[in-house]
Amino acid sequence: MVAVGTHALIQEGVEFARLGLAIVDEQHRFGVLQRAALRDKGIMPHLLVMSATPIPRTLTMTLYGELDVSIIDQLPPGRKPVKTHWKTPEERLKVYAGVHKLIEEGRQAYVICPLIDESDKLQVRAAEEMAEHLQKDVFPDLRVGLLHGRMKPTEKEAIMEQFRAGELHILVSTTVIEVGVDVPNAAVIVIEDADRFGLAQLHQLRGRVGRSEHQSFCILIANPKSEDGQRRMEIMARTTNGFIIAEEDLKIRGPGEIFGTRQSGAPSFRVADLVKDMRLLEVARQEAFRILEQDPELSLPAHATLRDAVDRFRHRFALATVS
Repeated sequence: MVAVGTHALIQEGVEFARLGLAIVDEQHRFGVLQRAALRDKGIMPHLLVMSATPIPRTLTMTLYGELDVSIIDQLPPGRKPVKTHWKTPEERLKVYAGVHKLIEEGRQAYVICPLIDESDKLQVRAAEEMAEHLQKDVFPDLRVGLLHGRMKPTEKEAIMEQFRAGELHILVSTTVIEVGVDVPNAAVIVIEDADRFGLAQLHQLRGRVGRSEHQSFCILIANPKSEDGQRRMEIMARTTNGFIIAEEDLKIRGPGEIFGTRQSGAPSFRVADLVKDMRLLEVARQEAFRILEQDPELSLPAHATLRDAVDRFRHRFALATVS
């Protein structure tokens, strides 16, 4: 039996007779405790997590040897890599002209509204204003649709069906299209104020295009004021490799807590640097495997100090095994 579901599978009251395998798709959309809760619904089930861009914590877990990694580094047959360009707000009209040309060739486009702040209301308002502006002032000869998270499910599905059917040329949207949206004819995505998004989210949004044989484009419109913001734009324009993006994200945001729930941020190491000391970490990992192979219970006198350290931190190990 296979159970497929949303976060609802994690909630209390949902039980499995013999959960043997838990698969978490779009893993970055789940918190550490949520992934732990799913795993705990069975007795040490196998766990497979999937993501186009591993979050810093997950990448760190691979370095520690807690995760085996499989990388799919090839596109499906017939698809071409998405070409990504970073443009300034002053170049917006040129970007829109390029979008219009692609639509004249029969393609469709996404325009993603910026994250003004954490307020869902403000983001919806920005999307509504953007859709109205594009329809009236920029693309009066085209059909522009609007999609955001505050719409009713039936309304959202109706808009998406219109877009899939080609009845809409441009879909203005918030980040609700980040995952689970597949419209092969969409060949360009324009992300406004792209520096307000993280690398993982930008890469996920870019994945909405490039889903057919047509050459696709991702246009990042941004004027980042911070050095990190500039680095994110440069990285996105330089590569479409999700694992490389994850490594850069690790350098920028930090690995988070191995013994806690933070999935990014500075680690609690007193002397080591996870990125700079990666080779040393690999040596330490191999030595740890060697010791456990020789002395699984750490019962030898030479390992007494190590055994005491393990005992002190044992209560924190449960979270350290959550990918």
